[in-house]
Amino acid sequence: MFREAIYHRPLNEYAYAYDEETFHIMLRTKANDVNDVTLIHGDPYDFEKETWRYQKTEMTKTGSTQYFDYWKVAIRPSFKRLRYAFQCQSLNGDAVIYTERGFFDHPPADIGNYFCLPFLHAIDSFQAPEWVKDTVWYQIFPERFANGDPTNDPANTLPWGSAAPAVDSFFGGDFQGVINHLDHLEKLGITGIYFCPIFKAPTNHKYDTVDYMEIDPQFGDKKTFKRLVKACHERGIRVMLDAVFNHSGYYFEPFQDVLRLGEHSEYKDWFHIRNFPIETAPIPNYDAFGFVANMPKLNTANPKVKEYLLQVARYWIEEFDIDGWRLDVANEVDHAFWRDFRQVVKQAKPDAYILGEIWHDSMPWLQGDQFDAVMNYPFTHGVIEFFAKHAMNSLEFRDSITNVLHMYPQNVNEQAFNLLDSHDTARILSLAKGVKARVRLMYIFQLSFIGTPCLYYGDEIGMTGENDPGCRACMEWDPSNQDQDLFKFVQQLISMRKAYDAFGNGTTFKFLDTEEQENIVVYVKETKEERLIFVLNNCEQAYSLEISELAGFKGKELFSEQEIQFDKQAKISLVPYGYRCYHQQKN
Repeated sequence: MFREAIYHRPLNEYAYAYDEETFHIMLRTKANDVNDVTLIHGDPYDFEKETWRYQKTEMTKTGSTQYFDYWKVAIRPSFKRLRYAFQCQSLNGDAVIYTERGFFDHPPADIGNYFCLPFLHAIDSFQAPEWVKDTVWYQIFPERFANGDPTNDPANTLPWGSAAPAVDSFFGGDFQGVINHLDHLEKLGITGIYFCPIFKAPTNHKYDTVDYMEIDPQFGDKKTFKRLVKACHERGIRVMLDAVFNHSGYYFEPFQDVLRLGEHSEYKDWFHIRNFPIETAPIPNYDAFGFVANMPKLNTANPKVKEYLLQVARYWIEEFDIDGWRLDVANEVDHAFWRDFRQVVKQAKPDAYILGEIWHDSMPWLQGDQFDAVMNYPFTHGVIEFFAKHAMNSLEFRDSITNVLHMYPQNVNEQAFNLLDSHDTARILSLAKGVKARVRLMYIFQLSFIGTPCLYYGDEIGMTGENDPGCRACMEWDPSNQDQDLFKFVQQLISMRKAYDAFGNGTTFKFLDTEEQENIVVYVKETKEERLIFVLNNCEQAYSLEISELAGFKGKELFSEQEIQFDKQAKISLVPYGYRCYHQQKN
């Protein structure tokens, strides 16, 4: 047994409170080394004479990569506290007890050797809005979705879709345009809209805020925005806004004051200025987003800056009833600010959703005191590299997604914001080199995965576009230029996610082994009542394969709606880029 590969720490994804009564505990071992794992656990004060009383509960292998196996168990201790260790048995019969103080041949008598979860405090646990688990998001870049009111068009606005998008072009997208097309979103099955910034700013993207308390005039006014939020809510659609608190825009009045008065400005400490006078080139002598001079970084540790931004956070919830905040460049803002931000937002609306833009491992922000979720770019990377680019084989893809599932607690994964592309990336159809069959597979995987999925506007009707600015083209509203078959396919998947509990969130997820390691992916999702087995062929060749888990299966294939019954040999055939989803009701 490779003892050096056995790993656990009693925190983060390895040990946490899943709910007010349940601890989840995970152990990592070397791949294909340990045959079974049993948790030894008990109350730290439960002694009979001088002997500690404990129980044993078998752990489940929840995933494997080429390097590691992961084991999990859920424990509901009577008194919300726990001491525990792991009994590991290898394939060759070796057995060890793994504790906080090392390895033993037998369970040690001194409970000081055991891992400790002192007490399950609900206030310390990760808690996020329940409604998010069942939400399907749709990201809108407001300037490019629809022009519903030409009277508020900025100067030099181009006719809708008349030119390729440029970094400085305007096409007049606005709130009225969104209101006019809510039928499109409702028909698709969307239940949440994520808007890129709507606040006053000179650019088309609005990530260089001039006034956080005012809507940009090109989108409409506050009255129109209230009408938009109300119209969304009447259709069961939540609304999330984009907040840019890492940096302001160049024309933000406090920064303009610094430009005018230099070190005599009362706002000089609102920013991270290294010396005076202010210089913007060749690189700014103040911290900024990257080295972008017109995006000076805000000093969120400054009490006055914090007070102003927290006022912004509260105002848009209380006055307009928005349902969440997406936080731009969230990893570059101090944790203390985000803790205060959460307190303010949750006081204003307890079930508001707080989503951080972080592209890497985000565990420090997901402890229950800051964000409800982050944009799940590790998920995005795996899906794009395998399905769109064919830069991974199926074994590498399984490793990638298994790592994603085991890098956070389960209750965090259930809130994860799973996107395929966005205003910051090329569109999925372009990434897939125009092969729509690959896009279909991506949508199947995204919409059947654990978390809350987000579609980027226009992808559902086959829009293309390379990296910014190409990915920010005007929405195509001419039905003759829309891929109606793709729209209906995405619509079908969203309907399936809503109709079958195992299709969506709150389920287990596990890859199944196949002999074909290059292109075939098989995974199972299940609840106590039902089981789904997905089979995806990410290849332009047809495949036939046998799936042992389907032996004796009796149920329905959801895409064809055909009743299926397999005998002891469950062999299926898949056309190029083919897919199956087998549904079985448990007895």
